Amino acid sequence: MGNEALGRGLVEAGCTLAASYPGTPASEILESVVRHARETDTEMHIEWSLNEKVAYEVALAHSYTGKRSAVAMKQVGLNVASDPFMRSAYLGVRGGMVVIVADDPGPHSSQTEQDSRLFALFARVPVFDPATPAEAKGIIAPAFALSEEFEIPVMVRPTTRVCHARQNVACEAPHRLGRSAHFEKDPGRWVATPRFLTRLHGTLNGTIAAIARDRRFYPRLMSRGSDGGRRCIVASGVACAHTCDILRDLGLWDAVDLYKVDLPFPLNEDFIAHVQDRYEDILVLEETYPTVEMQLLSSRVTGRRSGNVPGEGELTPDIVEEVLRDFLDLVAAEKRAAAESPGVAPTLCAGCPHRAAFYTIKKTFPRGIFPSDIGCYTLGMNLGAVDTCHCMGACISQGAGFYHAYTADGGDFPTVVVTIGDSTFFHAGIPALANAVFNGARMIVVILDNATTAMTGNQPTPAVGIRADGTAGRPIPIPGLVAACGVSFLRECDPYDMDGFAEHLRDADRYIRSDEGGVAVIIAAHPCIMDRTGREKQAVYTVTVTDECTGCRLCVEEFECPGLVYDDVEGRVFINDTVCIGCGLCETVCPVGAITVTGGGR
Repeated sequence: MGNEALGRGLVEAGCTLAASYPGTPASEILESVVRHARETDTEMHIEWSLNEKVAYEVALAHSYTGKRSAVAMKQVGLNVASDPFMRSAYLGVRGGMVVIVADDPGPHSSQTEQDSRLFALFARVPVFDPATPAEAKGIIAPAFALSEEFEIPVMVRPTTRVCHARQNVACEAPHRLGRSAHFEKDPGRWVATPRFLTRLHGTLNGTIAAIARDRRFYPRLMSRGSDGGRRCIVASGVACAHTCDILRDLGLWDAVDLYKVDLPFPLNEDFIAHVQDRYEDILVLEETYPTVEMQLLSSRVTGRRSGNVPGEGELTPDIVEEVLRDFLDLVAAEKRAAAESPGVAPTLCAGCPHRAAFYTIKKTFPRGIFPSDIGCYTLGMNLGAVDTCHCMGACISQGAGFYHAYTADGGDFPTVVVTIGDSTFFHAGIPALANAVFNGARMIVVILDNATTAMTGNQPTPAVGIRADGTAGRPIPIPGLVAACGVSFLRECDPYDMDGFAEHLRDADRYIRSDEGGVAVIIAAHPCIMDRTGREKQAVYTVTVTDECTGCRLCVEEFECPGLVYDDVEGRVFINDTVCIGCGLCETVCPVGAITVTGGGR
């Protein structure tokens, strides 16, 4: 897989530290580093950091000592790491530092489909754009070399279709650099107060200009056309891979000049001049924004900016073919009507403890306001218990914003119940909680603690006490962090105990409305049911729907467990035994008592 190839590339290139925070489509990169470092007996420090900013800063300091380091994240993770990312371009590095940022055109599992190549242009950091898993692995060593030659971080930007595609990739022995850490103190560079920054900015500009003149990064001519050089295609990343395939399929491989851009920024200046002087019509194919297109600076360029290429979404093969046919004056392909499929709406897993928590929150506070966050628990929106979802950690801050807005009007205020996952709380919730407490917000914060980072592959959280490589770390208990933020009302419970959880919620609501009230925190702790060790400790019941079922659909619509299936013909609910895990939670949901639970062994 592309992410595995990237991880292997880091190990082979002599990287001695890799840090990351899990996020699709980048999650498997660090896991691959762990596996390949172990297989090749390579000494490395490998860590899941609390967030992308921390991961970046750990890797950056490592590079200051002359050793090679890498940090991996998804595109919205770069937003979190943007502060050190921007400044590191000015201050630079000593040992090579590779920043892998996996973009998500589409998007498939992200808040945005932003283009990190533009972020690299903004920061003035070189960026490679691999088109295949093999290219992704092969580009790591040159990225480290470029980083060390010019003492600048270098970005490698795969997209979802590279990260999750599969390809046979040759493995080589790791390059053992044998470097010892040596940090040379230079306050004018590493501290860089404002009086030094103009000089450093000038140095950065000179570095980018030098890379733009380097013939090693001149785009490759993949095919030479037979039309006398009137037209050309300039493509990068997966869009270039699609273009190659489609031109061959259409028998047009020799019909037009095709250039492949491996380094979209800075685009080689001789190539820019060559394209401007030689071609009458230039088509640029790239995802997601017109990074290459803008640098070509020609009125003869068509692409995203001109509207000839769609301005959003993936450049899938069918879209690329349509654009190519238009550019090459070919007959449009016959469009086939796609077979309609109702699909399956995403929902929380059967037995998910979050479902019990959301159902209880909604039932306890039917008129409440429910800010939430990024994770599989965002699906609480299906249960009517998630009203907002913005970015990592925003739910607590937004909860405070709602409270302050309503209290400014005088009188009573609606109950605000914030839900945030345990990994997200470590990532970005702690500052938001401290801020809410300090500034007098009154709301309920429910930390959904399932002891894992479930959405991205069940990576451990700091509370679990297991590091990325499986070794033991010192656990960081969530209750201690909550108390350290100044929270006076703190309860812990299992959301499977829906009556007990509801009582905690009512107590919390009374607290936030009392004279001494503030932020109330409830930790709803129950292992993710996808975690085998947690599941083994859980009782398993036999769940039956009796003939008393009236077909009211409340259990399937408001509780929305996939283990409960409504039969339109019979007009009643049945248990899907292949999905049901026997948690028994649905027994409390049925208004007529038609769901019965027996047993409780394993």
